[in-house]
Amino acid sequence: MSKHLSRDYFLTLQAALKKAGLAEPVLLLDRQRLNHNIDNLRDNLPDGMNYRIVAKSLPSAALLEHVGKRAGTQRLMSFNAVMTRQLLDAMPKADILHGKPLPVAAADGFLKSLPTSRARQINQIQWLVDTSARLAEYAALANKHRCTLQINLEIDVGLHRGGLPPGDDLHQALAFIAKHRRLELAGYMGYEPHLTKLPDLEGWKARAKKGAWDLYAAALEQARAHFGAAHTEAMTRNMAGSPTIRLYKNTRLANEVATGSALVKPSDFDAPLLASFQPASFIATPVLKVDKQLRLPAHEFANGLLGEAEKGTAIFVHGGYWMASPVFPKGLSYSQIFGRSSNQDYLQGGVRVSIAPDDFVFLRPHQSEAVFLQFPKIAVFDGKRIADIWTPLGVSA
Repeated sequence: MSKHLSRDYFLTLQAALKKAGLAEPVLLLDRQRLNHNIDNLRDNLPDGMNYRIVAKSLPSAALLEHVGKRAGTQRLMSFNAVMTRQLLDAMPKADILHGKPLPVAAADGFLKSLPTSRARQINQIQWLVDTSARLAEYAALANKHRCTLQINLEIDVGLHRGGLPPGDDLHQALAFIAKHRRLELAGYMGYEPHLTKLPDLEGWKARAKKGAWDLYAAALEQARAHFGAAHTEAMTRNMAGSPTIRLYKNTRLANEVATGSALVKPSDFDAPLLASFQPASFIATPVLKVDKQLRLPAHEFANGLLGEAEKGTAIFVHGGYWMASPVFPKGLSYSQIFGRSSNQDYLQGGVRVSIAPDDFVFLRPHQSEAVFLQFPKIAVFDGKRIADIWTPLGVSA
């Protein structure tokens, strides 16, 4: 077990949870580790590089405010209209970029719901547009509401999850924005998480990285042709997510990177480029039942066909079926035979596992964006005690 996942560490967490009177499944957030990760990110950004917080990966208003203050940013990335409204409520001056294109009906509903007194906040939102057809829809929406919409164009740099590649389609989109009195070009987004996940076969990874950057550079040249060098230099030039933030050493292409998951580092982000970040989030759930035999259901009625029950430790916990893996006590695993349960999940370990009812099992989330939203309480650990209880946004990404 690594120093970040040591026995002493989890026993300290358990003592803090019990002292706080918590006896239900909670999402536990280590604020010291979180701060380490924020500082690690901030201190290693290239000169002039901005940081945008990915809200879906840190879906709690209190958590986002904490990250924003420590990192010195009010740039947020939102992923649905309800989340955008909640973010503007929590951080009224936030600069919000949508991380995926929203159906125009969702954007229409948002604009209808925004009070007239807060109409100025429309200018704080960059609407991601991936096709010329969607751009036309947003133009009609701007006309309908008699407002100016900030448009951020999604550039396909090789992920092929949609977006405009450099060329004729991008030229037409840029020309359309330039001529439309209610649309403004706010920037580009070129998402490229595939760059660190490709196998390095005969230079494939290196060629893909160069290709992505060449495509983004070509898209910037097209923006300069339509809007001038000064506008293109100043606009949002977003690239990178948690897997790729360390690839950018200057602001020649991107002038901002976006991440959220790296700051709490769920297990899906155990990657070489993120080795300096520490796991900062865990699920803690109380043990309900312990059995020193690994008995299958109805084992006693099998007339000896299955032999005697296997020695080991069977544990039933409060809740379960989360996107997470057990990390303490060491050696626990799920049973493929017994199956999973969201009510009383079953974990099994060796005979030497030392645990009793009301102790805690700790699991490490695979990701943060879905898991955080499953818990009504986020218990904030300050190194000694549970210092605060935060709540999730309560919306899905």
